[in-house]
Amino acid sequence: MTSAQQPAPARPTSRDVARAAGVSQATVSLVLGDKWRGRVSEVTAGRVRDSAAALGYRPNLAARSLRLGSTRTALLVVPALTNEFFARVYTGAAGVAAAHDFGVVLYPSPDGTGPARDPFASARASLDGVIASSMAAEALGALRGAGLPLVMLDSDPADPGAAAQVNLDIADGMRQVTDHLLGLGHRRFVHLASAVDSWTFAIRARALHDTLRGVPDAVVRTFPAALDVAAGREAVEEALSAPGARPTAIVCDDDILAAGACKAVRRRGLRVPDDISVTGFDDLALATAVEPELTTVRLPAERVGERGMTALLAVLDGRPAEPGSLPVQLVVRGSTAPAPRS
Repeated sequence: MTSAQQPAPARPTSRDVARAAGVSQATVSLVLGDKWRGRVSEVTAGRVRDSAAALGYRPNLAARSLRLGSTRTALLVVPALTNEFFARVYTGAAGVAAAHDFGVVLYPSPDGTGPARDPFASARASLDGVIASSMAAEALGALRGAGLPLVMLDSDPADPGAAAQVNLDIADGMRQVTDHLLGLGHRRFVHLASAVDSWTFAIRARALHDTLRGVPDAVVRTFPAALDVAAGREAVEEALSAPGARPTAIVCDDDILAAGACKAVRRRGLRVPDDISVTGFDDLALATAVEPELTTVRLPAERVGERGMTALLAVLDGRPAEPGSLPVQLVVRGSTAPAPRS
């Protein structure tokens, strides 16, 4: 038999670790399952870990899942894979999951914020819980029917079906934008609103209008657009062609729409920010790729994912999730300036 035909060395088992450490298999299970405190001495626990490392032992997660009735897998449902925000949410969730021996399956809803179908023949048989980011409450009917713990991210806090929620202070972010523009003397606004019907965008609109309601000479007109650059450009071209005084500031629901707004302003022979200021929301990489760079609201997307996975772990462990919304931050760049005199 040639060396290429030699059988692979046998994978070390928990029995091998127990033999090397001079302990029982039960002790190995306690130590490597991180349930040894109060049952095994620190010296013994260290000896077990050292023996496992020296042997290259890795627990058989599939066998353990069958034994415990748990897959140690969470499903992260997002509206789309093309938005950088959701990629960063996944990164945060996956980091926390890995530290707790969990996996995260990323699943885009087939219809954006529309109904998310059960991704497996039976979600309950394949998953321990679901994390849903920026989804409408009614979009998760099939997954709710599986009876799995559900953690909602950046979604309606009034949803009664979630076991836990992690939200950003979206309203405060829009108030920061509006106060910044008011401080620069702007009073004629266009709101370039996302046409997506979800809580996070409804909150942005409400906060903008509530803030401007207290300013007697402020005027705001709303133009909805799909979440892409071309749609944003077309909506702003329509806004700039409308009768009446030209707006001095365009408040956009996200950075992608803001990029479209900047294109529309330039096509009209106008300048950002000299003639019209433009703001975004999210602080995607796009915000610093355009010229001038966007004034926008930075959302801690990775932190959202981290908190979401931590909340799911707490729910699975029978503990309350951490309360409170995550703060957001206005980042002032070159796309805003004092309102032109007119």
